[in-house]
Amino acid sequence: MTGDSPALIVTTDTAGELLESLVAVPSPSGHEHDAAALLVRWMGERGFDAGIDEVGNAVGSRGSGPHEILLLGHIDTFPGVVPVRREGSLLYGRGAVDAKGPLCAFAVAAASLAVPEAWRVTVVGAVEEEAASSRGAHHVLAKRKGGHAPRYCIIGEPSRWNRMTLGYKGCLRGEIRLRHPFAHSAGQARLPAEAGVDLWHAVERWCATRNRDRPEREFDRIRASLVAIETADAGTSGIVTLHIVFRLSPADDPAETARALGEALDECVRDAPAGITIAHVFSGGLAAHRARKSTSLVREFLQAIRGRGGDARFVNKTGTSDMNVVAPHWPDTAVVAYGPGDSALDHTPDEHIDLAEYASAIAVLSAALASLLAVQRPA
Repeated sequence: MTGDSPALIVTTDTAGELLESLVAVPSPSGHEHDAAALLVRWMGERGFDAGIDEVGNAVGSRGSGPHEILLLGHIDTFPGVVPVRREGSLLYGRGAVDAKGPLCAFAVAAASLAVPEAWRVTVVGAVEEEAASSRGAHHVLAKRKGGHAPRYCIIGEPSRWNRMTLGYKGCLRGEIRLRHPFAHSAGQARLPAEAGVDLWHAVERWCATRNRDRPEREFDRIRASLVAIETADAGTSGIVTLHIVFRLSPADDPAETARALGEALDECVRDAPAGITIAHVFSGGLAAHRARKSTSLVREFLQAIRGRGGDARFVNKTGTSDMNVVAPHWPDTAVVAYGPGDSALDHTPDEHIDLAEYASAIAVLSAALASLLAVQRPA
């Protein structure tokens, strides 16, 4: 067809080299530029209209039609260095799984497609997904306001090559600050740090009460994680600051959860002796999201996975992704998260991906996308 963007040949070796090169460039949240430049250069050399956008996202498009398939990955990583090395088919390095593996699979699969003139395929390596800001995804959302939502959106997150992620829990971040008078460590009174631990246990009990009549599935329960605790001297009192991340079920509205938890915290010190106070700030509220299963996008993935002999499965994740940011604003867009890698290795010092699985995911993506693009007038 006139105006089609032809398919390119990207070998398995080339795909592996791209991933290893990208993993070798550190890109913790806020420091993604060098990695974005590398990916943009790779896409540009293979016929993409590629560049770095206003917030630092790596963006590459093939085709210019009105119907868009958006492949939304993220190029930032959790902090920390995992030395890059290969052991057989295993590639070690920070971001190999979360989520440069899925992102590179997007780029390679997109390069392999013949894109009809009615379509465009966009690959985005978003910035700051690992941060509370999700700055890259919010910019993608802002650029598509006013009826410009994509027809299909695939979020690049590890789920293994034969699985699709349909749901993510929501998120709420809390900073709780306790002011508590000092006491002698040889006495019986609680010290500020001990009172801080008591407060954390109170938060755990509050979550347990909220979960009392809920299903046992982790996806349907609220969960709190104490990610940091700090103590400081303030004259005759100590300040204990708890940094807590709450993972929200579909039943937990972020604003209502913050209000109810704030009231419970205030109750903890309502009748406390003078000098004991609690202050709390909640931020980063994102609702849980569960995508539709009965879409052509899901059907094509099922067929592509089964076509490679895979036992296709669906999962709901207990974390949060950029799906939570964009999908609620695009009710008519079919959404799924997909990508190679074992998410149990996310953020760990042992992070690695099997390049054979990476190749299988590329094949699945290529087959599913090609089938979607074959529909010249999508429903």
